[in-house]
Amino acid sequence: MGVRACICILLSVLIVEPGNACTRFLWKSSDQNTVIGRNMDWGEEMGSNMWLLPRGMERQGGVTDNPLNWTSKYGSVILTAYDIGTADGINEKGLVANILYLTESDFGIRNTQLPGISVSLWAQYFLDNFETVKEALGSLEAKPFQIQTFGVETSMGRKEGAVHLAISDKEGDTAVIEYVGGKAKIYHDKSYKVMTNSPPFDQQLAALKQYQGFGGDKKLPGTTEAADRFVRAAYYAQHLPPPQDYREAIAGVFSVLRNVSQPFGAPDPARPYISTTRWRAVADMKRGIYFYENTLSPNVVWVQLNRLDFQKAAPVRKLSLVKNYDLVGDVTGVFKPEKMFQFQKVEKEKQLGKTQ
Repeated sequence: MGVRACICILLSVLIVEPGNACTRFLWKSSDQNTVIGRNMDWGEEMGSNMWLLPRGMERQGGVTDNPLNWTSKYGSVILTAYDIGTADGINEKGLVANILYLTESDFGIRNTQLPGISVSLWAQYFLDNFETVKEALGSLEAKPFQIQTFGVETSMGRKEGAVHLAISDKEGDTAVIEYVGGKAKIYHDKSYKVMTNSPPFDQQLAALKQYQGFGGDKKLPGTTEAADRFVRAAYYAQHLPPPQDYREAIAGVFSVLRNVSQPFGAPDPARPYISTTRWRAVADMKRGIYFYENTLSPNVVWVQLNRLDFQKAAPVRKLSLVKNYDLVGDVTGVFKPEKMFQFQKVEKEKQLGKTQ
């Protein structure tokens, strides 16, 4: 498959089959560690690599008409989907961005009065520009822009972009941003710690109240459906015990991710495109440590952001993860200088065809 073949979501990227999924949750322990864990679930291997992106990089929004352009204020470490867009990442100030699939996602008809950006750059925009969620949302209100997505050919057929985004800062503040019916919906509260896929976030929150521990009397659900994973992730995160040390804290987050992972195979013949958990990422936002685990490897690896060179004009660096199963432990020094990958642009014909 070509590098443009698909994008988890673009990033969970992007798909419209109910079997494609991911799970993300934030945990703030008693010693005030703020940690985010996420599973990346996808129907096939998606060529993810880890990249170090320095400050001062010029970005072009990836749309034809009135693109949003900016220069990165902060450096970041990201995980890509097919090396055509940012699927997940943390910047040097501790802001984390996670993109997950959402069937109901609809970015609306293109309005060229607003600056536009390709969905491939959506997460990167926040990592490049902001330290806190409050700052990011204030900028969105003052300087709105429009997301545009695109279709990609995959081994599962042509898929259209359908994703939502979560951003969180090291104080535990979180915003979930969804586009439903062409309108942006922003859910902003420190209590919003869990995110999966369909249905939209407000319906997930309402459904959660039906279960034991959240105001209802239903027992903990056990299927791999997104709504059930939402409840389980919320329940287990809520019941994580106070860690005795740092190793136990990170292991606790991984334990919840594994509980809501998608196993290999398609247990339901009616859903042949069922996802499999391909990798996990855990971001310690206060210490600036980013962990990665490939489900095909027994090893967890991590990078320490305070040992990386994010200075303007520093080289872009890449940590190759594709089939690199022998990596283990601290890989901060393993990044190698690499030509920057190209963010996937929105197809001109599609964009112009939807322009008002």
